[in-house]
Amino acid sequence: MQSWREMAVLSCGDWHSVGLRADGSALAVGNNRRGQCAVEGWCDLAAVSAGCLHTVGLRADGMAVATGDPSTGACDVDEWEDVVTLDAGSYHTVGVTASGRALAVGDNSHGQCEVGAWRDIVAVAAGSAHSLGLRADGTVVSAGNNADRQCEVDAWSGVQRS
Repeated sequence: MQSWREMAVLSCGDWHSVGLRADGSALAVGNNRRGQCAVEGWCDLAAVSAGCLHTVGLRADGMAVATGDPSTGACDVDEWEDVVTLDAGSYHTVGVTASGRALAVGDNSHGQCEVGAWRDIVAVAAGSAHSLGLRADGTVVSAGNNADRQCEVDAWSGVQRS
């Protein structure tokens, strides 16, 4: 069993957990039925995030990596570059480039990947069927399912990155 010491970041998926060690390597445990825990060999990472059946990582060079269920498209991040942050939703992945452009791949059945027009984004969050983006000016944008009003964030302002 590998050591969970010196963890810098932790993330929980639906049935698995992933950690980013201080040395930039990743570790994952839990249900691996779709390969979502296959992070051995990942190194030089700046971030990790666990989705439902996938895991994504952000290398220090701005390239994204992913493992897990390929059927939803949430792992289709191979061509992402110059990425500064990312997040795994249930069946989709969102990211931000250094220029503040938002990216998204995966299940878009609720419009949660319709982030192409977002600009000046500094952080993103991916939910089950929606996505949020934090603009540099502290305002928030949303895309996706609003059945429970989870996308009603237009009035939010003064939000700061943690």
